[in-house]
Parts: sequence; C-alpha cells; structure tokens
Amino acid sequence: MISMRQLFLQHVAQTSDFPLMIEVEKAEGVYMYGANGDRYLDLISGIGVSNVGHRHPRVLKAIHEQLDKYMHLMVYGEFVQAPQAQLAQAITSTLPDRLNNVYLLNSGTEAVEGAMKLAKRYTGRTEFVSCRNAYHGSTQGALSVNGSEGFKNAFRPLLPDVRHIQYNHLPDLQDITNRTAAVIIETVQGEAGVRVPENDYLKHLRDRCTEVGALLILDEIQCGFGRTGTFWAFEQFGIEPDILLCAKGMGGGMPIGAFIAPQEIMAAFKTDPILGHCTTFGGHPVSCAASLATLQTIQDENLLEAVARKAALFRELLVHPRIKEVRNCGLMMAAEFESFEVLKAVIDRAILNGVLTDWFLFCDNSMRIAPPLVITENEIREACAVILRSIDEATGDKS
Repeated sequence: MISMRQLFLQHVAQTSDFPLMIEVEKAEGVYMYGANGDRYLDLISGIGVSNVGHRHPRVLKAIHEQLDKYMHLMVYGEFVQAPQAQLAQAITSTLPDRLNNVYLLNSGTEAVEGAMKLAKRYTGRTEFVSCRNAYHGSTQGALSVNGSEGFKNAFRPLLPDVRHIQYNHLPDLQDITNRTAAVIIETVQGEAGVRVPENDYLKHLRDRCTEVGALLILDEIQCGFGRTGTFWAFEQFGIEPDILLCAKGMGGGMPIGAFIAPQEIMAAFKTDPILGHCTTFGGHPVSCAASLATLQTIQDENLLEAVARKAALFRELLVHPRIKEVRNCGLMMAAEFESFEVLKAVIDRAILNGVLTDWFLFCDNSMRIAPPLVITENEIREACAVILRSIDEATGDKS
C-alpha cells in the first residue's frame, strides 16, 4: 500500500526540496502527535496561526454549530450573514472608533492585495513604500512590496512604483512624498527576525504619512490577535493606522483574513466601478464563527495578561553560549545563533527531541519561537530544556 508520505511527495505541490515531512495524525493544545506515536511541542503555532492552541474546544464548538446552520451561501457582501456581522462588530470593538469597517477575506496576502487596491482607489495615487526585509505575502501585489529581492527576481515584472526604505531608519521617511498612495509596514517585522520599532519610529512614520497625505497600512498579519501581549501590536506604540491587516492568528486554525479601515475610505470600493473588490469565499461563515470564538477566547481567558510573563520566562531560560541574542515583542520571539548551519542543526535535533521550531525567511540564523498563547509555564520549561539539550547535541558542546 502506498504511504501518505509517498502520496505527499508525488501529488502535493512542493515548495522546497526539503520539506519537514512530519506526518501528523492529531493536534491538541500545544502538541502535535505523529502517526508513529511521536509527540511534538509546537513552538511556532503553524507560523503564528494557532494563538489559542490547536483545536480549542470553544473554536470547535463554534464550527460545529455553524455547520449545522449553513456554509457558503453567496459571494461576499450580498447576503446578511450573522457570522460575518458579529465578527466584524467584535473586531471593531477592539479598535479605535475610526477603524470601523471590516472587509473579510481568506488569507493575509489577500488582505494585502485588497488594502493596496483600496489605497490606490481612495488616494488616486500609485506609489507604495515598504521596508527592506518585509514580508507581506506571495501574490503579485504583495510580492511587489516584499523587501527581499531574492524572493522577487524570478517573478518580475511586478508592480511598478514601489519604493523600499529601511525599517527603524528615520532619514528614509523623507522618501515618502505626495506621490505615495500608502506606506505598508509590519508593526513588528516578522520574517526579518522580530524587529521592534525604536526611537518613536512609528510615530514619526505616522506624522510623515499625515503630512504628505499618504495612507498608513499596518500589517499585523503575524503580530495581531494577541501575539505581542496587546490585542494589536500598534497599541504599544501610540499610533493608529488608516488601514489595518490581520489574518493568521485570527481564525483559531481556520483560513481567514481581513483589512479594516474607516467607513469613508472603504466606501471607495462601492462606485466607479461597483464591486471594486470582490471575493467568492471571503468571510466564509464557518471561518467567521471560528474567528469570533478565537477573539472571545483570547478576551475571556485573559490570555493577554500572561504573555509578558511567559516571554520573560523564555528569555530567562534560553541562556547558552551559542545563543547570541534573544529578541521579542511578547510571544513573537527570535533566538539568534552564529549561522544558519548551526541553527539548522539545532532545529533538526530539537524536532527529533520533540520540539518544533523554525527559522525566519530573511534572518536564517535566528530561531522562531511563537508558541500558542495558551502554553503553560511548565510547557515553556520543557521546551527550553529540550532546546538547550539540542544545542549541545547538535554542536558537541557540553552542558
């Protein structure tokens, strides 16, 4: 009989020549369980997705209840569907009053695409400014504003009129001009290896956008929905965006994304032409029900209150001569090693020892640590002990 691994390799489109090839039969909480009985403590949450853990009971209940009512009914924006309306209201209740209109989609990269179209339509301008080492997705528009040439060159020509600036570098803000439709920026840079704004960078950026009439799009696809210890990361930096993006952690494991803007900006999609942006499956009622349950779980279980304490415990425990630095904003963390070769050996050993970690696309000497927010302190101690042991085993160091 052909194995699942063989089926995977023969019939599932591959994205690299070295997939992890972990075969998972079940996941629960912070653990995944392999076909042969192996258990893996998940320290990356499916890349920032499973903020409330795998298969949270409240999310499952919401999914089952919605399945008993209806699934897809009509393309987005035509029918009044309770899961969409209730989720949109719940999301806006977490935000400043001005951010009161939610466009629901299927993914983060779709949220980027929709926000870019909205910025062009509303401002009448064409230029976008984004940061070097930024990651915003893989579709054509999102790829155009990504900040790594290595991921873009093979797919050119991409969108024209894109300018890149250095994150946290104030002089570059002068490159934002009255030609700029929008600046799109990660509130906390993810794939660059968890880079946090410094020296009031985001306040200066906000001021510059306001000065020249450019919209500010904050990408919180990876850092939103509680990952950094506040519901939205921008809350920590004293600013408000014109358009906000989210996805990953908002669905409790279900596919969903959104961009959020003031109603007067979002209204640009309604005329000249009508249906200025449309989607068949965006705002799928089952995904919306799961997202609402995720949001309510984060709030009702007070998951945000423990983020700083749990992050501090990681920082306290992850001390080793091979770890050069630990950076974090809440439970969005990076542990830096001397090279990719050392880190990859540690990651491989950690997986064998039952802890799943990863690296970053644009910072491949740093270990990604982004566990479900429900991780306990005992599970953090378990994970860190495995990482430290794996460092020693992978490098030949002695404890």
